[in-house]
Amino acid sequence: MGSDTIADIITSIRNADMYRKSVVRVASTNISQSIVKILLREGFIENVRKHRENNNSFLVLTLRHRRNRNRKRTYRNILNLKRISRPGLRIYSNYQKIPRILGGMGVVILSTSRGIMTDREARLERIGGEILCYIW
Repeated sequence: MGSDTIADIITSIRNADMYRKSVVRVASTNISQSIVKILLREGFIENVRKHRENNNSFLVLTLRHRRNRNRKRTYRNILNLKRISRPGLRIYSNYQKIPRILGGMGVVILSTSRGIMTDREARLERIGGEILCYIW
């Protein structure tokens, strides 16, 4: 765990998905809870539960995997996550210039003055903010 909690969450989820793990455990913070809530609502993960161990809170995520009938093929990841804004280089956008991922099929997660939300919600409320990550 480093100082960039959002990158830690994204990396943990990406690694678990790449190695076909069904469960991943991430640290529970306000930002991680908001991001996980968006992932759950958009259908990228199946289930979330809180776990407490030695005065530390964790979120236990159940990932959604694509089942291949033909096992000879290589495994394709369901989740593609990319961190955009980082502590060394913050990326901001107004609501008119929020990028569309795969023509609207992907999700952009933004940190706005009204909390963490998706690109669709930000466009509806006509507010911009810091672009945290892309998910497709």
